Amino acid sequence: MTAFQKVAYRDGNTQLTALHMRPVGSVRGAVAVYPTFMNTTPGVEAKARTLVAAGYAVVVGDFYGPEAPETIEQAFAAVTRLRSDPKAMRDRFRATIELLCSLEPNLPHLAIGFCLGGMAVLEMARDGQNLAAVASFHGLLATAFPATAPIGTRMLVCHGDADSLVPRSQVSGFWEEMDQISGNWHFHSYAGVQHGFTMPVMPDGAPNPAYDASADLQSWSAMHALFDEVLA
Repeated sequence: MTAFQKVAYRDGNTQLTALHMRPVGSVRGAVAVYPTFMNTTPGVEAKARTLVAAGYAVVVGDFYGPEAPETIEQAFAAVTRLRSDPKAMRDRFRATIELLCSLEPNLPHLAIGFCLGGMAVLEMARDGQNLAAVASFHGLLATAFPATAPIGTRMLVCHGDADSLVPRSQVSGFWEEMDQISGNWHFHSYAGVQHGFTMPVMPDGAPNPAYDASADLQSWSAMHALFDEVLA
């Protein structure tokens, strides 16, 4: 396995920096990895490295550019600004897919995301991006732009049933939205599991009380199973 390489890209006038890595051997596909609302963290990068070890090229996207937060308080402010303009936010998400396609044009394209990143991959599926599959881990489900046309992308949503950021009304709303357009989706809900269940540690290195080893294992295995299926 090689090291992450920084790649500059843009969303309009905003300069962004992605992380790109390819496996040493054969490559199965290319995965856009959308991080949490804290932007990329050691936990997100560790997940990306396991994808590379499994034979995938990865691009870890950048939500904020030069305004990347360093503290949780700064991250809340940054994500509030980003979400205040849903169209601009979707443009920001799309820039990572466009970079993935330019760096890895000859591979099947997939996407995964965590927290805000989980919302991002579902937005990209709704947006009609040419993605074989997406996987959302403890992602936000609400959208300003519900799907109105069929979605060709396979979707996996891995959700903690005790996630305080995603009430059950949003869960049922997502199901109903997908039913309206005959979306091809799998929804895995883990009893008693909270938001952030895939990340063992907080960005500052402290143990994450929401981490759930079983939900982490089961959701990651489900992602690999879906990717194996769509790439077969």
